[in-house]
Amino acid sequence: MNAPRRPKALKREPRPEEWLVFGFLGVILLGALLLAMPASTKDGHSIGFFDSLFTATSAVCVTGLVAVDTGTTFSLFGQAVLLVLIQVGGLGFMVFATRVMVILGRRISIKNRMLIRESMNATSLSNLGGLARLYLLLTLGIEAAGAALLAIRFIPMYGVRRGSWLAVFHAVSAFCNAGFDLFGHFASLTGFAADPLVLLTVAALIVLGGLGFSVILEVLRNRQGFKNLSLHTRIVLTFTLALLMAGTGFYMAVERGRLDTLNAFFQSVTMRTAGFNSYDLSSLTDGSKLFSSLLMMVGASPASTGGGMKTTTVALVIRLIFSVVKGDNEVNAARRRIPADTVRRGLAVVALFLTTLTLGTLSLSIIEGGRFSLADILFECASAMGTVGVSAIGTPNLHPASRAVLLPMMFLGRVGPLTLAIAIARRQSRARPVSKYPEERIMIG
Repeated sequence: MNAPRRPKALKREPRPEEWLVFGFLGVILLGALLLAMPASTKDGHSIGFFDSLFTATSAVCVTGLVAVDTGTTFSLFGQAVLLVLIQVGGLGFMVFATRVMVILGRRISIKNRMLIRESMNATSLSNLGGLARLYLLLTLGIEAAGAALLAIRFIPMYGVRRGSWLAVFHAVSAFCNAGFDLFGHFASLTGFAADPLVLLTVAALIVLGGLGFSVILEVLRNRQGFKNLSLHTRIVLTFTLALLMAGTGFYMAVERGRLDTLNAFFQSVTMRTAGFNSYDLSSLTDGSKLFSSLLMMVGASPASTGGGMKTTTVALVIRLIFSVVKGDNEVNAARRRIPADTVRRGLAVVALFLTTLTLGTLSLSIIEGGRFSLADILFECASAMGTVGVSAIGTPNLHPASRAVLLPMMFLGRVGPLTLAIAIARRQSRARPVSKYPEERIMIG
C-alpha cells in the first residue's frame, strides 16, 4: 500500500520589505558590474569590483562618498551609469518598479501596494501607478529647471556640450541629495564658493528633494494657507526651516572669518543630506564637525530623496520628551494626537540608526588605530549612515576594511529605517488581540 503523499509546500511570496531590500541590492550589483567595466573609465582600466561596488552603493543610496575621484576617473559612459543609479536611488526603487508594472500591464498585489504606499508616504492603496507617474514627472520638472539655471553658468565656462552635461548631472545629483560632482580632484563646489547662482540653485534643489514628494504636492495644491496643511507637512516645513536657520547661525558664529553668509547657509543645507561642499571640510573646527554630524543624523524628510533619521522622526521624539516632562499620557502636536504605534515606530527607527552609527564609529576607530580623531571618524560614519557623502579626511584615505564597514552603513542608512517602518506597519496592520501579561514596573533614569 502506497504511503499518502505529503501536501506540497506552498511557495512563500516575498514580503514587501524583502522586495525593497533585494530591489536595491539588485540595482547596486548591476551598477557595480557596469562601473567595473573598462569602458566606464577614462584610461580604459577597470577600477576593480570593490571600488565599483562602493561607488554603486554610494550612488544608489544617494550618499556621495567615493572611493575614486569621480570627475577624473569615469568616462562619459561611467558618468551616465552613475546618473541613472542616482536617479533610481533618489526616486526610490519602488517608484520605478511601479511604473514598469503599470506599463507592462502587471497587476500590483495588495502586499506590494502596502510597500509602495509606505515608500511614497501615500494615504491610500488606490491609484498608486498614477501617483508614481506624478512623482516622476515632478522630479524631472524640478531637475530640468535646476539644470537650466546651472547651464547659465556652466555653458559659458565649459562650452555647450560639456556645460550642458555638467548642468544636467549636478541638477540630478543635487535634487536626489547624492552629492556626486564631476569637477575632479575631490573639489566638489569649492570653485564656486563666491558664485550665488550655482550655490543657491544647488541649495534649492537639495531642499526641494529633501522635503518629500507628498509635501511638495500638498504645498502646490494648497490654496488656503499654512494652517490648512496636514500635520505632517507643517512639521516638515517648520522643522526644515528651523534647521536651516540654526545651521546657518552656528556656522557663521563658530567659523567666523572663514565662512561668509552664503557659504554658511550652503553648508547648513548640504550637511543634512546632500554631500556637496563649497569649503574645505578638513579646515572645520571639531565643534563644527560634531554639529555637522548632528545635522547628518537628522537628515531629510520621509518619502524624500534624502536619508537620516528624518525630520518628522526627530520632531516626534522631541514632542515625546516634552510630553513625558509635562506628565501627559499622550503625544500631541498642533492640537492633534499622535497615534501610539507611530510613536513606537519613530523610537524604533531612532534606536536602529543610533545603534548602527555607534557600532560603525567604534569599528572605524579600532581599524584606523588613532590615525584620525574621533570627531573625524564620527563625521565620516554619520555621513555614510545619513547618506550625506561629505568627508573631512577623504574616504580613499581610509583603510579598505573601514570602507567595507561604510558599505552596509550606507545601505542601512537608505533602506534600513524605511524597511523597519514598513515591517512594523505590516505587522501592526494584521495584529490580532492577544492575552496580556501581568504588568510590572522597572526603574528608569
